[in-house]
Amino acid sequence: MSNIKTYRIAVIPGDGIGQEVVPEAIKILNLAAELSGDFTFEWDFFPWGCDYYLQHGSMMPEDGIDSLRSYDQIFLGAVGMPDLVPDHVSLWGLLLKIRREFKQTVNLRPIKSLKGLNTPLASKEEFDFIIVRENSEGEYSDSGGRIHSGDDEIAIQNSVFTKRNTKKVMNFAKELSLERSGVITSVTKSNGLSHSMPFWDEVFKEITGSSKLTSSSVHVDAMAAFLVLKPQEFDVIVASNLFGDILSDLGSAIMGSIGIAASGNINVERKYPSMFEPVHGSAPDIVGKNSANPIGQIWSGALMLEFLGHSDSAKLIMDAIENSLQEGVKTPDLKGRYATNEVTNQLMKFMKAQTV
Repeated sequence: MSNIKTYRIAVIPGDGIGQEVVPEAIKILNLAAELSGDFTFEWDFFPWGCDYYLQHGSMMPEDGIDSLRSYDQIFLGAVGMPDLVPDHVSLWGLLLKIRREFKQTVNLRPIKSLKGLNTPLASKEEFDFIIVRENSEGEYSDSGGRIHSGDDEIAIQNSVFTKRNTKKVMNFAKELSLERSGVITSVTKSNGLSHSMPFWDEVFKEITGSSKLTSSSVHVDAMAAFLVLKPQEFDVIVASNLFGDILSDLGSAIMGSIGIAASGNINVERKYPSMFEPVHGSAPDIVGKNSANPIGQIWSGALMLEFLGHSDSAKLIMDAIENSLQEGVKTPDLKGRYATNEVTNQLMKFMKAQTV
């Protein structure tokens, strides 16, 4: 009897360059599985996104969530076609719907200086930190509304923080920090947000206070400055939905390009599938040019492998990424001249060479 594990993965390439970089990442993941010999993948594709919306009036069918429920994980490309579908429609109709329905309460975003890639920072000191972002409520809660019209119009957007979810995210960050350096930083703004952030601070102290961690809290505006001035001093950063979203994009920028940034939407209990996606958008301006950077999608695939327990295969992919960058294999966003598929070919060449 074979002991090879087969993972069923739901693939949603989505919009724009998502349809170009997802197939490249799947090539890498299939090769990683082949070289390992311990697991394999079954990929099922779902043509949901803005094109689907323009044809059907929704980003996914009514039974879309039920269709995804039985899969081990979800592999997502990019979502968005702002000229034709408003962003709040595309995001709430697909990405955010999946995150909430499958209780993907943690958004995991690794940020590190990669060998072969120059950071735009003046300091060239190496950094390696990870942002644990609350992913299902907080400032992005769907609570509020608009009333009246004209100059009397009022828009209300409520932030909702529950103790259950806040503790869940902070416990996840705590365990991650214990596996790494033991240094954890909470992002707050309790000097300006008088209810939500003091609550956030209290829960952080409750979760980390009695542990062996070195913990601290930093106001979000100061953290934005620190990630530019001294990113090497941070390891695990836990932040609310809005703060984590903004800071992780800043983190992508200090790496050198948002095109290389990866993320995972994690269902902590593993009761539902988690979803892995690059941070970049659909980039309609470069669609069809074979110039999109596939690294963000591929790195997201490596995160998925690590989540599935195949850390050696994930490391092989990350080593291949850094090797290719050191060899100068870079797409135009990194001031290179290589095409999307050429980057993939170089990664595969390195992976095969390492396992001969």
